[in-house]
Amino acid sequence: MAKALRWLAYGVGGLVALLLVAALAIWILSARALGARVAPEPSRLAAPTPAQLADGPRQLKVLGCLSCHGDGMRGKLFFEKPGIGKIYAPNVTLVAAKASDAQLEHALRQGIGHDGRSLFIMPSTTYQSLTDAETAAIIAAIRALPKGGKATPANDFGPLARIGIVNGKFPTQPALVKQYRTTSLPQFGPQHARGRHLVATQCADCHGPLLEGREVEPGMVSPDLAIAGAYDAAQFRTLLRTGVPPSGRNLGLMTEIARTDTRHYRDDEIDAIHAYLVERAKRAN
Repeated sequence: MAKALRWLAYGVGGLVALLLVAALAIWILSARALGARVAPEPSRLAAPTPAQLADGPRQLKVLGCLSCHGDGMRGKLFFEKPGIGKIYAPNVTLVAAKASDAQLEHALRQGIGHDGRSLFIMPSTTYQSLTDAETAAIIAAIRALPKGGKATPANDFGPLARIGIVNGKFPTQPALVKQYRTTSLPQFGPQHARGRHLVATQCADCHGPLLEGREVEPGMVSPDLAIAGAYDAAQFRTLLRTGVPPSGRNLGLMTEIARTDTRHYRDDEIDAIHAYLVERAKRAN
């Protein structure tokens, strides 16, 4: 009996040791990924038109910059879940004060922070579709914001997040940007070019590069946007302004985004998005 207990103790001790080694390996590998510097790809900015400059502050609302980074883009706690950690959207007014326009462009369209590290929570997958002039107008709007507030705390990645970083379930934005570039939204002629562009710069982040849906959070999968073909123009305007579908049910993340971000779209922009999605749904049948 004593011998059996001794061997049991050896087995338990060995298992604990293996678990500790695995945990250490995950921590080291995730820390390496979090701290790795990424070289940005060559890019450029173009002079925005006066209309684009004037529209910059609204674009900060439409594209979710203000809802993610808080009032005045001075930073806020963006995400918190036990085991996953605390993720902060940084105080952009402080970042912009020390970053060049090129570095801000890298953050927006390539998912690379001003310090060269990969960003994890940033919709660069869709922002990469912004034109050079649109991006420059957004940067100008950011620089026009009054500098203030405090720097946000460092992100705290919990064990589940670190496991996700190591096994690829929690990819970096530069990796996702490259993944999105391997596909392209279908083109349905010049009459749908504007709608396609708006969809690429907004909807594709949650619904995937081909709008077929994807896992946006653990256990939460967004739908294929073929569903938009069932909406008429008035219903679709209501959806993007209030987050309420014809059924009246709460759509979770979509309802939240509509009430903070897409409600700032103009009617003509919503109609262009709707027309593109309806055409896509028709061609899928």
